[in-house]
Amino acid sequence: MMPLTLANRDEENIIKKIGGNPEVKKHLEDMGFVVGTPVKIISEISGNVIVSVKEVRVAISREMAIKIMV
Repeated sequence: MMPLTLANRDEENIIKKIGGNPEVKKHLEDMGFVVGTPVKIISEISGNVIVSVKEVRVAISREMAIKIMV
């Protein structure tokens, strides 16, 4: 298991765990980041990442991406 930030670009990974406080977990869940869901890094810009989750592209901060374990 590793943070999403260490995953290779354009490589599909499965979300295994979401860390952080309950508010952060709920926010990520509302955006589609749920355990068992495939996720792929599309690009990185200034430390922030654009990811594809549930066929939608979402931009999240590096701090949020670190909390997503794949």
